[in-house]
Amino acid sequence: IELKRLRKGGATIGFVPTMGALHQGHISLLKTAQKRSKITVCSIFVNPTQFNDPADFEKYPITLNRDIEMLVDAGCDILYLPSVKEMYPDGFKQNNPINFGFLAETLEGEHRPGHFAGMAQVVEKLLRMVKPHMLFMGLKDYQQQLIVGELIRKRRFKTQLVALPTLREKDGLAMSSRNVRLDEAARKTAVQLSQTLSWLKKKLETRNSELGTVEREAAEKLKSNPAIELEYLQIRNANTLALPKTKKEKLVALVAAKIGGVRLIDNMLL
Repeated sequence: IELKRLRKGGATIGFVPTMGALHQGHISLLKTAQKRSKITVCSIFVNPTQFNDPADFEKYPITLNRDIEMLVDAGCDILYLPSVKEMYPDGFKQNNPINFGFLAETLEGEHRPGHFAGMAQVVEKLLRMVKPHMLFMGLKDYQQQLIVGELIRKRRFKTQLVALPTLREKDGLAMSSRNVRLDEAARKTAVQLSQTLSWLKKKLETRNSELGTVEREAAEKLKSNPAIELEYLQIRNANTLALPKTKKEKLVALVAAKIGGVRLIDNMLL
């Protein structure tokens, strides 16, 4: 009701959807939203339908009191904190789901079946409730923001997606809510993901290297560490995630690995 009133008064609404366990990456999205819109809305909802592994859902860090403090300190205007019952009053079944095809079946889709269907389901519900002018997301979940862009197009939402660069720790590790689950040894190892992506990027810039060769070398670097359980390291077209035919395309390198029992993802535009 409050948002309806604000919208009627001509206020632009910027929206940052989260699953809580907030970190500076989330806050940087909020700060950009504040610069570009009059009213900022942040949602915290740990969405059960996007976890294909029940154990992962149970271990997801919940830090609500700290999250609220961070949002207050950052000057967020409205916190939307729905319950599972509010989001799914009729159960989890999806009516008229979008088929995202290859975009949702490759990479993360192969390793986390059903994840993107659940993610798209909840983002659609949130967009219908908040009706924001702008939706702010980080590029760390690269495939996710491509799918959200497709969702906005297919459902004809009047919302602009603003995708912002990944925020990193001083040593290069991509900020993630899951990082709090890394022990000291795993935390040190995790840096190798971003280091390998940087190495790959440099290698492609400095030499006339074949994409496939560099991709294989980068994967081998990670596989050589027994503490890293590599799921994939791939170079793809940055717009479609198709396998690239030439180095002239806009490219992205994406990686997923388990380290110390925690699944981490990262990517780098090339």
